[in-house]
This record gives sequence, structure tokens and C-alpha cells, in this order.
Amino acid sequence: MISLKDRRVLVVGLGRSGIAASRLLVRNNARVTATDRSPWDALSAEARELAALGIKMEAGCHVTETFLSADLIILSPGVPKEIAPLIRAKESGVKIISEIELGYQFLDAPLIAVTGSNGKSTTTTLIGEILKAKGERVFVGGNIGTPLTEYILSGGGADCVVAELSSFQLETIGDFRPSISILLNISPDHLDRYPGIQEYAEAKFRIFENQTTDDFAVINGDEPWSREISARFRGKVIVFSRKRKVENGVFSEEGRLVSNINDRHETLCEISGIGIKGVHNLENSMAAAAAALLRGCPPEIIARTLSVFPGLEHRLEFVREIDGVKYINDSKGTNVGAVIKSIEGFNEPILLIAGGRDKGSDFSLLRTVIREKVKRLILIGEAREKLRRAAGDLTTTIPADSMEEAVHVARKEAARGDVVLLSPACASFDMFRNFEDRGRIFKEIVWKLPPVQ
Repeated sequence: MISLKDRRVLVVGLGRSGIAASRLLVRNNARVTATDRSPWDALSAEARELAALGIKMEAGCHVTETFLSADLIILSPGVPKEIAPLIRAKESGVKIISEIELGYQFLDAPLIAVTGSNGKSTTTTLIGEILKAKGERVFVGGNIGTPLTEYILSGGGADCVVAELSSFQLETIGDFRPSISILLNISPDHLDRYPGIQEYAEAKFRIFENQTTDDFAVINGDEPWSREISARFRGKVIVFSRKRKVENGVFSEEGRLVSNINDRHETLCEISGIGIKGVHNLENSMAAAAAALLRGCPPEIIARTLSVFPGLEHRLEFVREIDGVKYINDSKGTNVGAVIKSIEGFNEPILLIAGGRDKGSDFSLLRTVIREKVKRLILIGEAREKLRRAAGDLTTTIPADSMEEAVHVARKEAARGDVVLLSPACASFDMFRNFEDRGRIFKEIVWKLPPVQ
């Protein structure tokens, strides 16, 4: 466990994870300073309350001297590690770790960690639900919901911890070592923060970095990087694939979900019986099943949980059917890879609502699925012109100035049997607070649509 008593520790970023990290540090007798670029009045009430614990607060700017005088820096995931004070601190030998690494130092239970460009939250939650059905006490958190340090503050006590991890959190791990690490997929994302796809992928690969031969690396055998992972890291490789039979893992066979982990060939369930639909959710279900099997979960519990799990809000969420047209909220589809897999899961003609704040994406990668499946392309937000240039020649393309206008255009253009799909391929911050806000507004508008008279 890391020694914190009387050490000068700087927490950078005062979102939920930074607040929890600060409290945990105080509990362990560190001398804590917390800094955030937001002005004091813009900080949450919970962040401002840290001052009452004796934490020195610096709001509105980052003071380089504060970074240089620290013995240890705890970095919140929303803060880029390339900001100038962090670079100066690193050059001066100051140790920099993530909030997830801090929490790991106090962890009291086996850890399952999940990362990937898409499907992290669904898979993390699904693993938790399966293990709870098995009778385990499970903490589910990390990048989804509750920070790991907040779990430690609450007293711990779980039989198993299941944590979603972003690339940002993995950038600054140290000893972090899950007993089961899962990498679902890698598609271009956050290229406004990374120089290129390789740097982004390398951040994801760190989830396997400290594993030993006693640990498991669960990987997607349909991804081009899967062989590289098998060769580079020491964890026992468990493969899942929806396209082929694998030697040690979970795969699709004649409409069934099948496992041959530990040389036991067994049917887990019929794929048609899985509650969450779409090709990417089949992959998520495979990864979750593999993790549960490695935890000793019986196949019948896995099958039962897969059949009743409803999925998460804003991830291919069915909203409503009006006059034979289905409306689907996939607001969490914030990158090109997510949108491609979402579209691939439909056989119906699609009216796609896309656009928002660009994250450095190559929208031309959408051309094939748009050509094959998209009946109308309705574009919103800052990136709509870039999207139009990339794929607007493939189908009827219509600009809209608001979500309300986009939904009403889709309503007018849709015919019975069509699907109206919100899957933006972009961040939400140009028009909305976050992807949840975007999805909720979409649903509110859809629910106000009257049936055709």
C-alpha cells in the first residue's frame, strides 16, 4: 500500500473522482492541495466543502509552483497529462498517478477491469449483474458511476470489484493489476487528445501491463490487435468472437453462445434469447460471460441474466414506436466505431440523426454503412458540415438547427418499417451538457410526437 502520511499530495481536477481522492488522502494523513481551472463559484458544493477538511484549494488556474512542490500528484481523468504544469512536474521527478491507481492501492477484493472504445459501461454493468445473481457482493464503478476511491471511503467489503476504465484513467497507472482485464474493441476516438490511433490504443493496452500468468486477459478475437496482445502481455488469454470458433473462450456457434474455457465445451444460451440486441451487444455479452465463467459462475445463471438484462439508457435504447416507425436513442454513440456497429445491427431502413462536436474523427469510415442502410442523413451541431462532406453524397442529407427540428424532419421523412436512430458519432458539448442530456432531450421530443391522424 502506498505511504501517504505527511506527504504533500496535489489533486488535479475536482470532479467526483477528484473529490473522493482528496477525502481519501486526508483520511490517510496526507497534506493535500486540490486544484481546478474552474473558478471557485463554478465548483460544486461538494468540492468547495473540501476546504473544511483542511485541504488547500486553488481554483481558477493551475499554479506551476504548486505542482513542482508536490511529492505526489493525483490526476483526474478529465485533465490531459500534457498540460504545462504536469509536464514540468514530471520532468522534475514528481510521481503522477491516476485516481484509479490511488484507489487500487487500498483495494480489498479481486478486480475485474473493463475498457474499450465502445461497450464499456454495458459490459461492466452486465458482469456486475451476473455476479450478483450468483450471490456475490459486487461493487460496480470506476469510470461509470462511483469512483474507486469513493468505494474505499465507504468501507469496501465487496467480494469482487468490477471497474470501467477509460484510456484517460489508464494513462497514469502504476501498480494497477486486475485479476481479469477486458479489452472490448478499439476504434478511432478522442483524437482531439491523442496524436493518433496508435497512442490511443497504447493507453488502452496498459490494462494488461502488470498482469502475471495468474491473471486473465479477455480480448476480442475479431479485432486486428488481438494477436499483439497475446504476444506482448503475460496474462492468460481468453478470447471471445462472434465470427469464428476460438480455442479458449466464448464464441457464436449455430445461433448459440458457446464456451470452451478450460476445455469445457458448453452452451451458455441461445443468442436469440439475449435481451440486449445488436452485434456490439453480442460482443459485450460474450465478454461478460467469459469474466463470469472465470469467477466460477454457473452457465444457467449467466443465461438467465443475459435474458433479462435490459441494457443501459442511451445505448441503443428503444424509445417508442409511432405509426410503424421505431425511435432509438443511441446518444452514447459518440465515435465512428460505435455508430458503425449500431447501424449494422438493424435490417430496417434507417433515418440517422448525427452530428455534434467533432473529436478528430474520420467520418469517411461511415460511408459503407450509410450507403447500405441509411435512407436519410439528418445532421446537427458543429460537425454537420464535415459529416456532409464525408458522406452526404450517399443519401438524402438534411441539415437541422436543433434536436427538435431533427426529430420532426425524421418524422416527416420516415415510412412504416423505418427506424429513426440518434447515433451522433460526436461529442455533445456544442449543444448539450453531456450525452445523457442529449439522449433525454431526444426522448422527450419523441414522446411528444402525436400519432398520424
